[in-house]
Amino acid sequence: MDIVVLVGRILFAYLFVTSGVAHFTQRQSMAGYTASKGVPAPMAAVLGGGVLLLAGGLSVLLGVWADLGALLLVVFLIPTALLMHGFWKEGDTQARMLEMTQFSKDLALAGAALPLFAFFPSPATTWA
Repeated sequence: MDIVVLVGRILFAYLFVTSGVAHFTQRQSMAGYTASKGVPAPMAAVLGGGVLLLAGGLSVLLGVWADLGALLLVVFLIPTALLMHGFWKEGDTQARMLEMTQFSKDLALAGAALPLFAFFPSPATTWA
């Protein structure tokens, strides 16, 4: 089962690590998109999001403070779903469906990260 957990961590973390890198390498275009969604301080939001994604993704991937890493991903995903993918604001049917899919994906990933937070032992429990 250890190999299944490792493969699962790799597959789960891949999305977050690559997205975190993109938040830095494509920060200008991401900040423009973030501004178009009405998020205040869009560049700071993009860079802060990149930090959360990279730190959380790498932590889960490497198994170093993975419980904290999973929590960082939840901290990124919930506000992102609400601020960036407000499907209820869309008038166009296609845009609404796209945003609803992205909103649901972010909530589902946050839902997947919460059990990781609960199941990964914290450093305190590891050494106790």
